[in-house]
Amino acid sequence: MQKCVKISSYRNIKLNQNVISYKIVLFLLKFDSIVNIIDEIKFKTARSGGKGGQHVNKVETMVEGYWHIESSSLISTDQKKMLLEKLSKKINSEGFLLVKSQTDRTQLGNKQQVIKKMGLLITKALVKPKKRKATKPTKAAKEKRLTGKRIVAEIKYNRKKNIQI
Repeated sequence: MQKCVKISSYRNIKLNQNVISYKIVLFLLKFDSIVNIIDEIKFKTARSGGKGGQHVNKVETMVEGYWHIESSSLISTDQKKMLLEKLSKKINSEGFLLVKSQTDRTQLGNKQQVIKKMGLLITKALVKPKKRKATKPTKAAKEKRLTGKRIVAEIKYNRKKNIQI
């Protein structure tokens, strides 16, 4: 069983040596700098529903991960602005990015899920979209469009009643 140390309302769940391989390492904008945010995430546990039978009612297996973006020393100010804009729906009023997991039956498994989800959110939010280059239609495309228009116009012209007096 995993031991937890209670610090105010947050729990500090320590990872075993065989779990260290599951650590999520974030690649931020520059792929030469690798940042690990696990040390800055605060974890909070609660009772969760789902699998487990009667055991669910007495064990806190749901894990919530909180990461304060503005006070992070691992990312630059530009990256902080980008994260605050793109993840605004996942950030609470105090400025914490909140991710929770209750799919696993163990606290440790849910903690790993929270770390993975948070890593994916952050890496997706930090990707800059490519700027669209305006292009012009080719000469062949213009010709094709005009011939199609001519055919439709001819069909409509032939539908008219010819009035001769």
